[in-house]
This record gives sequence, C-alpha cells and structure tokens, in this order.
Amino acid sequence: MVENEIAIRQAAAWIRDADGLLITAGAGMGVDSGLPDFRGTEGFWRAYPALRHYGFSFEDIANPAGFASNPRLSWGFYGHRLALYRATVPHAGFNILLRWAAAMKYGAFAFTSNVDGQFEKAGFDAERITECHGTIHRLQCVEPCTDKTWPADDFTPVVNETTCLLESEMPRCPHCGGLARPNILMFGDWQWVENHTVGQERRLAAWLESVERPLVIELGAGRAIPTVRQFSERHRSRIIRINPRDYTLSSGTGVGIPNGALQGLQLLDDKLAGFGRG
Repeated sequence: MVENEIAIRQAAAWIRDADGLLITAGAGMGVDSGLPDFRGTEGFWRAYPALRHYGFSFEDIANPAGFASNPRLSWGFYGHRLALYRATVPHAGFNILLRWAAAMKYGAFAFTSNVDGQFEKAGFDAERITECHGTIHRLQCVEPCTDKTWPADDFTPVVNETTCLLESEMPRCPHCGGLARPNILMFGDWQWVENHTVGQERRLAAWLESVERPLVIELGAGRAIPTVRQFSERHRSRIIRINPRDYTLSSGTGVGIPNGALQGLQLLDDKLAGFGRG
C-alpha cells in the first residue's frame, strides 16, 4: 500500500508538470465500461457461448479466412460487437483524461489497440486518435478491390445470439459489389487496408514532435499482444502504467499502479485534487 501511494504521488506530480498527454490503451480500458474481456479461451466463450459449440477461439473467429468460409458467422461475431460498441457508454475515466488534457498546452493524443471507437464516443477529437489495429466502425472490401475504406454507419446488424449468425443483409463493397468486412487488422491478415490508420499515425508523429514535456498514461495494456506496451516504452518519456496485473515497467522510466483503468484514474484525480491542501 505504501509503495502504491508513492507511485500515485509521483504520477500526480508528473501530470501537473506535463504539457501533453499521450494516452495509450489496451483492452482493459473498456472493461470498466462493461465490455467483455477476451482473456483466455474460457473468457472468450463466456462472452460468445455460441462459438464454444463451433470450438472457435478468438484467434479462429477474428480471422479474415472466415469471411470466405462462413461469412454469416464471421459477420455474426463482428456484427454483435459493432452493436455492442454502439450501445456502450464510455466510463468516467475518459472524462478524467479529457479534463487533465484540457489544462495542458498541447492537449492529448490517444493511441489504442482497441477497435471499439470509445475514445471518439467519449469526446476525444477524432483527429487526435490512432487506432493501430483499425476500427470496427469502418468497412473495407474483403478482396480488397480498393484501398478505400468507408463508415459502417449504414450497416445495422441483426444477429441471432443463439447461433451467432448474422440474419440481416451482409454489407457490400460500394466499388465492386463484393462482400465487405470490418477495417480491422485480424490474425493472419494480409488484406487489411491500412490507409486510415497510416493517416492517424502521421498525425500522431507530428503531435509528438511539438510536445516538450510529454507524459504517457498507459491503461489496460497486457502482455499477450504487447503492441501498446511496446509503443509506450519506445518514447522514453515518463510513463504511468495502470494495470491490475501487468503493471511493472522494463524501461525504468515510469511508475506502475496496480489498479483497473477507472479506479487508477480516480485515485490519481483524487491525489491531484488534494495537492495544495497540505
């Protein structure tokens, strides 16, 4: 407990000193909003019990091959997720981050492996978000016949939750009429159209060049797919890593806080509010 209090105090001091906030987020960021945790096969099957019947793991269904072999099942899985993310209300931690960033000269930029669109829904500037694995809210051609992507706004999936099969019409590519798929980087994916994400990455690089005293706050990024953790540590700036399990840092340039995203942010916010009151 004493060690955690020291880490929180140090982290709060860094937040006060920073002129730009780089928020890096993994799947744990969404858990406090009620989104499912796919940690382990059992966790995945609890969220999608119909896929236990097929014997599919997350890696099996989150795979572009399914759009050729069983497109209604693939779209049942992704259609259910799209509807879920549309209905989800971002937790209060997003508002805490927005408030901190508003007091900083260069504001905030979010880098996330999540495809759920929760940062934009919470009020973050769409031009200040990098989704390194793409987003479920955009579509692309399965082939792909074009390097263009487009919003999924006109697609309203109807999914049979017992079978996990899409019952409504599948989305089509407006360029060739073929099947469309989410603009998400899947496992074993050589057809992902990365243009939208590349543009986001360019804007992030330009923002990082402008910030003088950046601070990284990493939330819910585990070791299983370490993209976010590696990105956080690559910048060699101060890092606050909030994670209930994997909160240690290998770089020696930050502090680890062993809490979930929302609780960790609330603890820091309380500490910031207490500064100056003795």
